[in-house]
Amino acid sequence: MPSAPLPIPAARARIIALANQKGGVGKTTTTINLGTALAAVGKRVLIIDNDPQGNASTGLGIAQTEREVGIYDLLFADLSVEEVSTRTSIPNLDVVTANVDLSGAEVELVNIDRREFRLKDALARSHGGYDYILIDCPPALGLLTLNALAAADAVMVPLQCEFYALEGLSHLVRTIERVKRAFNPSLEIGGVILTMFDRRNNLSDMVAADVRGFFGDKVFETVIPRNVRVSEAPSHGKPVLLYDVKSAGAQAYIHLAGEVLKRERKRQIAYG
Repeated sequence: MPSAPLPIPAARARIIALANQKGGVGKTTTTINLGTALAAVGKRVLIIDNDPQGNASTGLGIAQTEREVGIYDLLFADLSVEEVSTRTSIPNLDVVTANVDLSGAEVELVNIDRREFRLKDALARSHGGYDYILIDCPPALGLLTLNALAAADAVMVPLQCEFYALEGLSHLVRTIERVKRAFNPSLEIGGVILTMFDRRNNLSDMVAADVRGFFGDKVFETVIPRNVRVSEAPSHGKPVLLYDVKSAGAQAYIHLAGEVLKRERKRQIAYG
């Protein structure tokens, strides 16, 4: 009698951290809308809300009362992704939520073994099944962000088109280089995403030109415009792609997802 075929192991998810130590640059908005756009084309996506503010959870319509387990339990209770993830109303998109417990995590992590690798270890306990894992980082370069960078394959940097953008970005790049040397040699900058772009403002064009001059093709061609629909969507607990798919902001995130997938295909061809 022939033996049963061996199960095919699930392909490893591509893990992407969205990070910038500056707040208000569109990290959370980009995380939930990029995740939604990838899910819409059939990719299995997990969003990890790694920010004590919990805005990604709110933006995906997960009420505080529905966040009994989440990222805190993933970091400290040795649970798996499957045990702490929550399904969203969006097909193919799950979330690991954040709640108030996470606010003390930075202090609690200080004296824990492998404190920089708690998230990496937790994701290793997952059975797979996702194509992409997007980690929404807090606006600080503390231990929560360090955990995300240590676990990630790549970091994407949402960058607001404003005067101080490059100054903060250079600091983040130095941090990424330190993380590569000390904790995650394979970490790469997966791209810079220009956000809150105002075509009526010459400053936006100047910042965009400076960033492209510094990072070259690491900067995505798609820019995310200032758009009132993008700002309104979180108050309705929806990504802008569900709130108003025809809006300029929603269309920009759809194009951004297309660029991400195109880059991923090129990377896979290059590295096999």
